[in-house]
Amino acid sequence: MSRLCQTEGLTEDQTDILKAVRTFVEERILPVATKLEHADEYPTEIVEGLKDLGIFGLMIPEEYGGLGESLLTYALCVEEIARGWMSVSGVINTHFIVAYMLMQHGTEEQQKKYLPLMATGEVRGAFSMSEPGMGSDVSAIKTKAVKDGDDYVIDGQKMWLTNGGSSTLIALLVKTDEAADSVYKNMTTFLIEKEPGFGKVGQGITIPGKIDKMGYKGVDTTEAVFEGHRIVADQILGGKPGKGFYQMMDGVEVGRVNVAARACGIALRAFELALAYAQQRETFGKPIAHHQAILFRLAEMATKVEAAHAMTVRAARLKDKGERNDVEAGMAKMLAAEYCNEVVQDSFRIHGGYGYAKEYEIERLYREAAFMLIGEGTSDIQKMIIGRSLLKGTSL
Repeated sequence: MSRLCQTEGLTEDQTDILKAVRTFVEERILPVATKLEHADEYPTEIVEGLKDLGIFGLMIPEEYGGLGESLLTYALCVEEIARGWMSVSGVINTHFIVAYMLMQHGTEEQQKKYLPLMATGEVRGAFSMSEPGMGSDVSAIKTKAVKDGDDYVIDGQKMWLTNGGSSTLIALLVKTDEAADSVYKNMTTFLIEKEPGFGKVGQGITIPGKIDKMGYKGVDTTEAVFEGHRIVADQILGGKPGKGFYQMMDGVEVGRVNVAARACGIALRAFELALAYAQQRETFGKPIAHHQAILFRLAEMATKVEAAHAMTVRAARLKDKGERNDVEAGMAKMLAAEYCNEVVQDSFRIHGGYGYAKEYEIERLYREAAFMLIGEGTSDIQKMIIGRSLLKGTSL
């Protein structure tokens, strides 16, 4: 088990950070994760502990109070955290995407205003692109920001905001200019400030409440309703309208590396549980791990965990080198999500009837793994991205 998910070429700082996160997971997350998940309780103490570790500012530059680490470091930390409880990594990821978008696309004033507070977790980010009925077709969004003097007025409804209740800053994608020559130049990202909580959380902003989900419990996933929300033009990410789609896709690209890392963490934990159970449970006078059918299954599970981890590391390293990684991130996300579900199902089967009991951790992982198939784009969407990119420059 210790041989799985090892990453070559890490610096001493990266190694120390990962050791600290793994210790935190073992001591502060795993002992309480299943209880909190079953209660659908927000992990307040865990989140506060991650603030103290500096995880909220892991990639934020040191000049803004962060640790200035790489996407690889972040992905490996997410893998560790998801191994403990996937929902906690979701709390971090949405915040990270907003911080990343500010780092890459924000004005200097926006960076100075928000990044130091995001590094400490005082300002918490949410990422809002999806809408009811939109699916994966980003161009179909209907939420609009209409110019009114020097301000904009926003109206519309958004769905699937992770951290929708607990956040204080939303990166919101809207349509702004109906006369643009391309639908993709007709979108703008606004930085929306709000109060944490549910109900009316700002002028013209309502967070109705948590969406009740099959898994991904604890973290608050919500809708957001905008009715006449007035906002100044200075809150446009980057200061200029019409760049929202490209800014959001940049955020989603690193988000896919994150979801791949989450899937790796879930799969690794499922394998650990299966390996331990298979050596304890006996049938026909010997541990079930010694039966060839189980032994072969364990071997296949370990191989899938290792392959997904390797692809996730490669996608993260490409981005860290400043190269485009849309294909690699899509491949990593697709493979890790699919393998995660297969590994979790195999672990579930190894547990037999006990896997169906809520007292066993694998029951929770079984429900969490399903989200990996749809988060940050389904496997079919990843295949479209990968396929179209492969066709570019060919003579077909």
